[in-house]
Amino acid sequence: MSAAPATIAEAPPGLPTARQVRTHLRRARRRHHDHSLGDVLGDAYVVVLFVGMYGWFAVSASRDVLVSPTVGRADPGVRWWLAVAALLAGAGLAWRGLRALGPLLVTPATQSWVTSAPVDRRAWLTPRLGVLLAGAAAGTALLAVAVAVLSGVTDLGAVGWAAAAGAGWGAAALALSVVAQSSRSGRRWPTVVGAAPMVAAAVVATVVVIAGRLGDAPPRPAALPTGALVAVGVPLAVLGTVLAVRALPRVDRATLTTGAQFANAAATATILLDPSMLTSLVESRRWRRIGRVRSRRFLPGPAWWALLQADVRRLRRHPSALLIWAGLIGVQYAAALALPGLAGATQVVFAYFATDRLTGGLRAVSRSPGLRRALGGSDAALRGIHVVVPAVGAALWWLLTLPSLPTLDAGPTWLAPTLAVGVVAAAWRAGTRPPINYGGATVNTPFGMIPVDLLRQGSRGPALLAVLVLVQLFLG
Repeated sequence: MSAAPATIAEAPPGLPTARQVRTHLRRARRRHHDHSLGDVLGDAYVVVLFVGMYGWFAVSASRDVLVSPTVGRADPGVRWWLAVAALLAGAGLAWRGLRALGPLLVTPATQSWVTSAPVDRRAWLTPRLGVLLAGAAAGTALLAVAVAVLSGVTDLGAVGWAAAAGAGWGAAALALSVVAQSSRSGRRWPTVVGAAPMVAAAVVATVVVIAGRLGDAPPRPAALPTGALVAVGVPLAVLGTVLAVRALPRVDRATLTTGAQFANAAATATILLDPSMLTSLVESRRWRRIGRVRSRRFLPGPAWWALLQADVRRLRRHPSALLIWAGLIGVQYAAALALPGLAGATQVVFAYFATDRLTGGLRAVSRSPGLRRALGGSDAALRGIHVVVPAVGAALWWLLTLPSLPTLDAGPTWLAPTLAVGVVAAAWRAGTRPPINYGGATVNTPFGMIPVDLLRQGSRGPALLAVLVLVQLFLG
């Protein structure tokens, strides 16, 4: 009789537990690091101090801006409901960020030596899950407190309820994202969870904008619905945590390292002040998700005509760029309704963002010398062809958002077309930025060494945008 085959769940005798492996690694790290507990607590104190100080400054400055005559008077109900739409949109974007990050992730060394070994996956990942849940709950609680203070809430009890609601929903979102990260989770419900708040935000903002422009603004509720949010968010967080713990054994190594790659790219882009390191990774992932496309012939014509058709076809295969371009039109109308005194400035900023979403072909040509040599022709001609689509998109976006301004005859007649051309020029400068050179000049200041040349290279495009905003504020 043949012996029964061993199951995957059976572990070899004498296999160390996850706690034993973690203890061994901690001791090994202590041999190479001389940081004491006081140093760690000192670093934590500095982080908490800076977060509290700058966070309170940001909340106070935002409250002063909202009540300033410069931004104009807006109906309180309009601002309240638009803030709800902004929170819903932020929740949808945060969910997408959690899905891209993991949120559970491990380093390549951990993937090779620990997660590939027959170590209990749940016992190894449970401490990480606990830390992430605590961090998400604390972060969203602080965000909820900031929103309550901006809304004019001064009662400490109401602020506490807002913090509890934020903590519950933040923990629930992170726990459910871990469930979605497990290999056996469905593929549809994570997409629905991410799309639902975005659709709700669009519906709320559209209704408020239409009602506000018709002069029938929705009223502001008498009290914040924090009790209902706590009643739903806290049980959902508990349920999500239970499901996340049960799903930990199904989180495979591929999803653990994918998030680590995204996190490393984001950290490197932040340290080196080069956003292209992160955007290139995001773009490559997006094109890999498409997988296969339907090939079609170009219309006959000269070389520039074929390149222009290729740039237009790029947008067809990247529909999210057009969706964001169209969504920013609604954002401009909402911003003009909530901050009528800054409608012109927000139009310039959102026009730049909308135009930048159409510069995929310009960035691809500018950042690849090999591609330019393969296409032939001069660099100026190639870049000029690929700026046609962003220029047309900027002009159309500007015309569609002109009715959002309180008065169309504010400022000189040449101001609006000049700003539109300036927006295209800013997008051009950002799209044609060469690779960053880290050997430039630095200046020694009381705040430390400041890489002036590095900041100059990184601000190529946004610096011109800042000049355009100042011109609009003074002349518009």
